[in-house]
Amino acid sequence: MKFSSEQPKIIVVGSSSIDLVLETEKLPLPNETVLAVNSDSYFGGKGANQAVGTARLGASVYFIGCVGMDPLGQQIMRNLVGEGVNVGFVHETDQESTGTAYVTTSNGNAAIVVVPAANKYLNKDHIDEADRYFNTADLILIQLEVSMDVVEYTVKKAKKHGKKVGLYASPAMRISDEIIENVDFIIAKSSELYIIFGEEKREDVLKKYFNKVFVRDDTNSTIYFDGTEMKYYRNDRDKTVYKMGMGDAFTSGFAIALCHGNTIEDCVKFGNEVSSRVSGGKGSQNGLPRMADFVS
Repeated sequence: MKFSSEQPKIIVVGSSSIDLVLETEKLPLPNETVLAVNSDSYFGGKGANQAVGTARLGASVYFIGCVGMDPLGQQIMRNLVGEGVNVGFVHETDQESTGTAYVTTSNGNAAIVVVPAANKYLNKDHIDEADRYFNTADLILIQLEVSMDVVEYTVKKAKKHGKKVGLYASPAMRISDEIIENVDFIIAKSSELYIIFGEEKREDVLKKYFNKVFVRDDTNSTIYFDGTEMKYYRNDRDKTVYKMGMGDAFTSGFAIALCHGNTIEDCVKFGNEVSSRVSGGKGSQNGLPRMADFVS
């Protein structure tokens, strides 16, 4: 792995939320009531997770998102500022409350319901307001917790400026051929490939989009095709406490390694290591490592 003295400049376009987490002894079945053994709240949202993740790894990060005009929105803004993320393009709306996610977790598994709320009000005009920063960025990161119109528009703008774009295709939905063609890498969950790409088999998808599609699963493993052979990497912790945010952590690590000019193989390895570390704590952002954890 190599890390230059240059500070990568990254724009993250995406969601932010407060995650309300209930820990139970088992996940409830339909029509079943269970008692929670603990409850807590954490900062989350795939976009905010990646903004914090890349900022902790040494990037200069601009976050483009939308929160409500409420106390939760203010908490998110303060947290991002505290993490060194530029929030000049985080917009406040009075049309909806701040986004939330309701999580029931048991023995490392989780059932998650996301309420996008204010995140739905992120629009193309908000992306345009940051136009001049696209020209100076090294990489643009997007996810799918904001509207597909915003995702497509962001990809077009990034390509107009000749910038690299990374997509974490979650929550899974079908993405257009135009997006697939114009992004530089796509990270997806193994169980959701058929939603994103259609009915193609995993091996077919990976071979068709070699060195572009990286498939993850809950064991913190990543598989991709390098043009010659399938590559597989896995990092397991002795104890995985919290699986939420592992995909965002992988994306953050992969993105930072790519910005520093590393090979695809090293980018995957670094992404896996970052993801492994975040799984050891509670909350999607709490366990995100800093560059000092890797470079002495």
